[in-house]
Amino acid sequence: MLKKQLETTFNQEEIQQRLKVELPNWYYEKGWIRRKFKTSGWKATLMVVTTVGHLAEKAWHHPDLNVSYAFVIVKLITHSAKGITEKDFKLAQKIDEVLMWDAAVESEGVFEGTPDDQRFNYIKN
Repeated sequence: MLKKQLETTFNQEEIQQRLKVELPNWYYEKGWIRRKFKTSGWKATLMVVTTVGHLAEKAWHHPDLNVSYAFVIVKLITHSAKGITEKDFKLAQKIDEVLMWDAAVESEGVFEGTPDDQRFNYIKN
């Protein structure tokens, strides 16, 4: 029963509304929810790809990735349901949570976080 619920697809209007409220940096295009992560270059791009890969593998829900020198586009759809399901929203939220984590803000002073300097700012979003 739970698997069937998780594979219930959303219509385009529902997807647009959820993205607007829950995932404002994501967009719906050609049947997929997508987000483009701009990076500072190849090493940063590989860090994003590896992070997304780890999260996807742990979720056993695999995105398509468009990878270039200074950006990664993550594309999510539930292939078995042939549409956007709760799985896609949950994985997108986890990807955002991990990639956009600001240690200086969220660690209550435990971590200093990445310096506020363009030389160290590897995700440009």
